[in-house]
Amino acid sequence: MHEVLSENLDMAKSFIRRLLYFDIFSHPLYAEEIFQYCDYQDIDFKKGYQVLEELKAENLIKSHSGLYYIGESGSKIEHRLEANKLADMRMNDARKYASIAAKFPFVRAVFISGSLSKHVMKPDSDIDFFIITEPGKLWVCRTLLTVYKKLILGNSYRNFCLNYFIDSNNLEIPDKNIFTSTEVAFLLPMYNYSVYELFMSKNSWIRAEFPNFKLRQNDFDAHPRSSKKLLEFFLNNRFGTMLDRLSFSVFTSFWKRKFSHFGKKRFELNFRSQKDVSKHHPSAFQEKVLSQYLIKIQEFEQSTGFRLNRLHENESEQ
Repeated sequence: MHEVLSENLDMAKSFIRRLLYFDIFSHPLYAEEIFQYCDYQDIDFKKGYQVLEELKAENLIKSHSGLYYIGESGSKIEHRLEANKLADMRMNDARKYASIAAKFPFVRAVFISGSLSKHVMKPDSDIDFFIITEPGKLWVCRTLLTVYKKLILGNSYRNFCLNYFIDSNNLEIPDKNIFTSTEVAFLLPMYNYSVYELFMSKNSWIRAEFPNFKLRQNDFDAHPRSSKKLLEFFLNNRFGTMLDRLSFSVFTSFWKRKFSHFGKKRFELNFRSQKDVSKHHPSAFQEKVLSQYLIKIQEFEQSTGFRLNRLHENESEQ
């Protein structure tokens, strides 16, 4: 093994692990992205570029058009660049619907999650929203937004996919693994940046996977209507509390019937439903990604003999 790799083995392993993770999504990375996203802290960029070149020389990774990847390129490069262009086009829709969501009663912050938060979209991708609500009104808020989606948007998930709600007293995400670390790190704040800053401070555990993480910036911040406070006034009472409890009961009962095949543990992971959280992931995407990541690690080690030896124990459990 070349001297540069021998002296920077932990850095090299960190680069490969991150490339393997993003390869699940056929998403090659620029060098600067590898340095920012990897779990090796305080990278000297000059040394980092040297390590990448040596990994290429050892045929452990490849590059084309400034993008690094593992395995055969196929159409990965083309897909990545096209996905970036489509994300740019869809961002106007994201701003529009984030602004609409911000106007609803008890919405305290709106973030873009999922693929668009990573500047990637496919033709069939949804715009995913992560919503923070007023404590005690999460389920009222979810109900109102769901009614809007069903009645006004024709139940369209394409522009208005409501997949995660938490309230402002419950900001720490409990599933601590590479998948959730990535999703949290990439959240794009669209409304109420101060709540975003507080949320990220409560989830500083992501720095185990993203030690070089920096808060996301955005030049857009939605502004709610003045009528929002009036609507909150009429629901911030016993009736609103009763409606919140009823909404919680209706949603959870429906999901338990519809997804009874999930089993208790799997249902809790993908449909976490409590007074202060509502998670709606019917495709069980987290499970699939973590499983594929373990497989990619194993296949890489078997095919190259290059041991990566840094998988968190809980990644195989959640």
